[in-house]
Amino acid sequence: MKALFLLSLSLLALVASAKDNFDFFYFVQQWPGSYCDTKRHCCYPVTGKPDPIFTIHGLWPNYNDGTYPSSCDQQNEFDATEIEDLQKTMEEYWPTLACPSGDGLKFWGHEWDKHGTCAESITLDQHSYFLSALNLYKKANLLQALQDAGIEPDDRFYSADSITLAIKESVGFTPGLECNKDGSGNQQLSEVYLCVDKSGQKFINCPNFPRISCRKQVQFPSF
Repeated sequence: MKALFLLSLSLLALVASAKDNFDFFYFVQQWPGSYCDTKRHCCYPVTGKPDPIFTIHGLWPNYNDGTYPSSCDQQNEFDATEIEDLQKTMEEYWPTLACPSGDGLKFWGHEWDKHGTCAESITLDQHSYFLSALNLYKKANLLQALQDAGIEPDDRFYSADSITLAIKESVGFTPGLECNKDGSGNQQLSEVYLCVDKSGQKFINCPNFPRISCRKQVQFPSF
């Protein structure tokens, strides 16, 4: 019995450590035109086609060494009632594009269960976790930043360096770019990574980036 009790304490300590030990967040926005312009295509949410703007993918705890915690608290599953007051805003700025069409709850639930539960140690409960992401979104208007630099979602190709510079000049920090391929094999701007401090409130210089998959010239597809 004593051994079982000690084992339970050890497991609880491991869970607490997993939730406490991240170093920063990735705040990730995605371009819907690139998500949909692939061989797998996309499905618009039940609320209709999203606006042609960058949308939120997620707010992800990460370690400085490039790894990340995942699914840190299986006892604290996503509860849609916790974000009822945010749902309309999330439908606009954090829509699902996965098939089949959905209302976003499955997408948001995945983001909380996999990533959000690892941020609980800094008092980000479900509501404050999603609210933090929405507040960060307001601080980083990526489409406006690119358009101010003459970069439009017009199916043309732009240098990855010019995209990076335009976002840096607007937000104040260097982003990481992620690209995917359309049905013809063209590389297109897919996602933008910005780094955020552990409070989930302030952008910071990124300790590291995911493996960059963008060539020197990338397409910015229309949507």
